[in-house]
Amino acid sequence: MELDKLIDRIAEEVYRKIAKENNGALNNDSSSDDLASLIDHTLLKPEASASDIKRVCEEAIQYKFKSVCVNTHYVTLVSRLLSGTGVDTCCVVGFPLGASTTRAKVDETIDALKGGADEIDMVINIGALKSGDWDIVKRDIEGVRGAARGRTILKVILETNLLNEEEKIKACTIAKMAGADFVKTSTGFNKGGATIEDIRLMRRVVGPKLGVKASGGVRDTETARAMINAGATRIGTSSGLNIVKGTKPSTGTY
Repeated sequence: MELDKLIDRIAEEVYRKIAKENNGALNNDSSSDDLASLIDHTLLKPEASASDIKRVCEEAIQYKFKSVCVNTHYVTLVSRLLSGTGVDTCCVVGFPLGASTTRAKVDETIDALKGGADEIDMVINIGALKSGDWDIVKRDIEGVRGAARGRTILKVILETNLLNEEEKIKACTIAKMAGADFVKTSTGFNKGGATIEDIRLMRRVVGPKLGVKASGGVRDTETARAMINAGATRIGTSSGLNIVKGTKPSTGTY
């Protein structure tokens, strides 16, 4: 298939580029205010209550985080609480497995938009990606992109800890081809999470214009800055307060 050949060619170009480059970090000395504006303040635990969601929204407003990221059930509440504050409403789709059908992801996206979502974080079809079914992966993302009607930021979660390097390169390539605005490392619900190496690789593949979101295990100021220095332009975390305050996080993975 032509798509297979194109993706393979792009992957080869990325490998050649990596071979020529060094791994130097970007020069970025982010202040606490700068960090806050890049944080998606996240609460995706299944046991999260309405009061928990309200608390997270209050924190996001106080510290001027970029968005509050929640499951579809709470989108309407979050959108209402954040209205007029400058903080966006972010919703996950196909979360956390990415194994639902494209139709289900599209319907979930439409529901999220009706509830007031400004940004969608969808999980890629990991099984199709592992199977080398590039067209299925691409059409899955395109379906959600179409449902978002171009007016909503779309981030594609790759679940990098489940992928080898070649699969990461191809996933980033497909996401970019399908119209994503960001590629994102992890759901935070599988083992592992964002790594400096993955952020650098993702940045190399998607180029300077597409967003790269580091999520999963980014829970302190030092780690957040390291991810940004490596090329991340957004941080997904439930530890936003620790990051902006410079305090030690409690136990957790996201």
